[in-house]
Amino acid sequence: MEEPKQELKRSIGLFGGVSILTGIMVGSGIFFIGSYVLIRTNFSTGTSLFVWLIGGLITLMYGLIYAELGAMMPKAGGYYVYLREAFGKPVAFLSGFMNFTLASSGSIAALAIAFSLILNNILGLLFEVQLSGVVMSLISITAIIGLSVLNYFGIKLGTLVQKAFLVIKAIPILLIVILGLFLGTNGVSLSLDFAGLSFFESLTMIGYAVIATFWAYEGWTNLNNVAGEVKHPDRNLPLSLIISIGSVTLLYVLYQFSTFRVLSVGEIQAMIDGGNIYTGINAGYVLLGNVGMYLVMITMLLSVLGALNGAIIVFPRVYYAMSKDGVFFNKFKTLDPQYKTPVYAIIGSGIMAILLLVFGLDDLISLVAFGGLLFNGLIFASLFIFRKTKPDLKRPYRVWGYPVLPALAIIITVLLLVATYVENLQSSLIGTGFILLGLPIYYGIEYYKNRGSKEE
Repeated sequence: MEEPKQELKRSIGLFGGVSILTGIMVGSGIFFIGSYVLIRTNFSTGTSLFVWLIGGLITLMYGLIYAELGAMMPKAGGYYVYLREAFGKPVAFLSGFMNFTLASSGSIAALAIAFSLILNNILGLLFEVQLSGVVMSLISITAIIGLSVLNYFGIKLGTLVQKAFLVIKAIPILLIVILGLFLGTNGVSLSLDFAGLSFFESLTMIGYAVIATFWAYEGWTNLNNVAGEVKHPDRNLPLSLIISIGSVTLLYVLYQFSTFRVLSVGEIQAMIDGGNIYTGINAGYVLLGNVGMYLVMITMLLSVLGALNGAIIVFPRVYYAMSKDGVFFNKFKTLDPQYKTPVYAIIGSGIMAILLLVFGLDDLISLVAFGGLLFNGLIFASLFIFRKTKPDLKRPYRVWGYPVLPALAIIITVLLLVATYVENLQSSLIGTGFILLGLPIYYGIEYYKNRGSKEE
């Protein structure tokens, strides 16, 4: 007897799409990456703001390419689908395999850890309570399990929660930005400072600083993973990408600028030297006293929780698409008959994240950026392949500036990938090793699948 066809439900509108993307992008990065950018730009406020703008523009350029691909192929799985159609199942499997074993699951684990760390700091300040490492791990695991259970009950509920997180955390962030802009008393230099650096050294400095911003911008690819559940994807998917990336770029630049209006470069440098990279907390204290400090910390907590919820929504859809192709756990393609959610893919994603959390992440989080750069370079190249091999396929949105803009995106990605290898060779080699490890696993799956069908 033939099984009834199972399909995902299209329940995500424009605001839902913006909420998912913005909610994932605005996580913990906005609150501490600014310190790393300042360090890498030799504490030049003008250069650091320029770097944030460059990081956002590069991300927007990437997003425009994803907008054409997503509107053209509005299917669950996003990047996995594009790689499969352009380069075949083995390459697509390697991307999904790396994300399941390291990058995506590592992101979920890292956000859960960040949630427990921030909660511990808040409890310490309010009640002078310090949680043990075991208790913090249990809180992190509980957050993953709790949000996974919530997202089992349908994409509509998960997106509704995401919308609530976006609104709740946007209000205090915007409040701090506005107060900093109008009540801050420091003059902010907008000049670019490359004193004593050669042209090549200046480019290298900017490149390293831009790479730091990518952690804060991370997450812009993820709406495409749930494209099979987006209503009117030909319109809503490109608009969600453009609105989200554009508004987040503006927010990040204004947030950093408002912080400079409140705290001098000398004060920020002293904080960083003392081990405090969360400049926004001190800015909140200067503006509103203890209330401002707690407001920023609670906003950080909600931001991380919103990003965690968004990650748990989108990542399992890739594993669902892989399972439908017969290259991943067979159960992962099963949808709940009532809620139409990939229940086993959600469970598997949560288990993998918890395993990484329990056994330690170490340098695995740097692999998020590494893996993203590597496979995004191939995805950008797929745009050229599809324009040639699928010229008649309906394209509701066409990327602006083709072929120059996609070619520029590929060149920038390759340069950043080289810079990542130079900056962190060990993690990059580990990432390469894990990717190559996926090849024998893929061909092993194919071998046993083919042998089983022959025996039947």
